[in-house]
Amino acid sequence: MDHIVLEIGLAVVLIAVAGILSAKLKFSVIPFYILIGMAVGPHAPKIGVFDFRFIESAPFIEFLGRLGVLFLLFYLGLEFSVGRLIKSGKSIAVGGTIYIAINFTLGLLFAYFAGLPFKEILVVAGITTISSSAIVAKVLVDLKRTANSETEMILGIIMFEDVFLAVYISILSGLVLSGSTSFAGVALSALIALGFMLAVLIIGRKAVPLLNKVLDIRSNELFLLVIFGGLMVVAGFSETIHVAEAIGALLVGLVLAETEHMKRIEHLILPFRDFFGAMFFFSFGLTIDPTTLGGAVWLSLGAVVVTLIGNFVAGMLAGKSAGLSKKASVNIGLTIVSRGEFSIVMANLGKAGSLLPLLQPFAALYVLILAILGPLLTKESKTIYKLIYGRKERLQPKDNAQPADRVQSAEREG
Repeated sequence: MDHIVLEIGLAVVLIAVAGILSAKLKFSVIPFYILIGMAVGPHAPKIGVFDFRFIESAPFIEFLGRLGVLFLLFYLGLEFSVGRLIKSGKSIAVGGTIYIAINFTLGLLFAYFAGLPFKEILVVAGITTISSSAIVAKVLVDLKRTANSETEMILGIIMFEDVFLAVYISILSGLVLSGSTSFAGVALSALIALGFMLAVLIIGRKAVPLLNKVLDIRSNELFLLVIFGGLMVVAGFSETIHVAEAIGALLVGLVLAETEHMKRIEHLILPFRDFFGAMFFFSFGLTIDPTTLGGAVWLSLGAVVVTLIGNFVAGMLAGKSAGLSKKASVNIGLTIVSRGEFSIVMANLGKAGSLLPLLQPFAALYVLILAILGPLLTKESKTIYKLIYGRKERLQPKDNAQPADRVQSAEREG
């Protein structure tokens, strides 16, 4: 651990170079952070005192990345409102069910027709179902879409996915690691996860007057200590009851968004969100060994196609169920197409259960492709919408105008 400061400094420099390059090319920064992480790591060389393998600092970089996920989701919660989320509870439940049902079913069918064994089919379905909350949060903030009409549905689906994840990991762990599972244990896990989310939202909203008084602190130093302490405790506690720590951070942000200190929190938290968020995507890239990806190319590409189709259809149906426009529904499907941290967790579960070695490179390449495509598709969602529906909408006014034109023509003839 003698050179850990130098390694962290080297990592920050590489991240900065990736950010500058993405700005020059006017492209989403997320893929560049991931790719620079992939370019280094255990397979990279050591040049003098500069160790591009990041062996000593890898655990610390991973921890910084975890903080990045927390800050990304916390900030996204601040940009939103728990009031809007509660009002949309029914439509979110319907939309989340639609999204999970379509993507999970397609994942099962894809893995089955790919000829994989039963347990591997279940793992692949998990890999292809859950979105990356960190990438979705980053994209929504970067593109300034947090106030869009479809954002509450996107956030709702992310939270709905987490309840599904808590249940599914319980089932999959039992099947893969022990060969059996308890229905009572699975049901209890799901109820605890759902109950915790609802409790934080409801109690937090009622506690807003108290929070306003507690956070009435003049010193920015003490103010941040209180905010960070609350964020870490809630996020950490949520993990102990099998709710993703990122969702705990999102819930804290949603609650604090209702307070009169929201703008101050948002302003002070911004540098931490950007720095630690960049560290997350870099650390994610470090976990991907490019030399192991070759054998999973076709399986990964097939899964990407299936996911793109499934997300688009699910987004359209979820948006329609909530009464959103076609444009907003397209945004839903394209925004949550990215896969990331949860897919890697699923693949690691398969590794722990001694399943096919193919699962690891498959998940890595699948996640990498969608981590690149997701932000790009979201940014170009307006263009994609016009390509699909633009011509139809241009023709529609003309069709509607025809009866009036005929009446005017008849009047002239009369």
